[in-house]
Amino acid sequence: MNGSTPYKEQVLNHDGLLALPVSLREALWRAAAHAQLNAYAPYSRFQVGAAVLDDRGQIHAGCNVENAAYPQGVCAEAGALSAMVLAGGRRLHAVLVLGDGEAWVTPCGGCRQKIREFAHPQVPVLLADRQGLRGVLTLEALLPHSFGPEHLSQTI
Repeated sequence: MNGSTPYKEQVLNHDGLLALPVSLREALWRAAAHAQLNAYAPYSRFQVGAAVLDDRGQIHAGCNVENAAYPQGVCAEAGALSAMVLAGGRRLHAVLVLGDGEAWVTPCGGCRQKIREFAHPQVPVLLADRQGLRGVLTLEALLPHSFGPEHLSQTI
């Protein structure tokens, strides 16, 4: 994205999910928009960018990277999570996924579970396109009754 693209919010605050300051939502959007431009999607031509906010207040971005052997591609969300872990982050406070199209672009099932590894069910997942924020859901809404790390630390 170039500096002249304005950020817009096309969604209302839903039950406090947008408690993140506007400046932080915009920073997540800008990081994901920049990542989307660098996506490698020669087969689907469907470029996606993602950005995550970690427990230290740092933003990490990722883009989708396709492969001729289709199952070997990497989703934008997985790339952003890898960048977060590489930088020392271990907990998520927000996720933003940016993709184009009429419908909201949400994380795939596998990425929902990957996000859950680092986030509690109430973490906001912001959904955006090149114009700005379009929607927001909790991780729990995207992945109800999820299995997380805390399940493995319980004894039976």
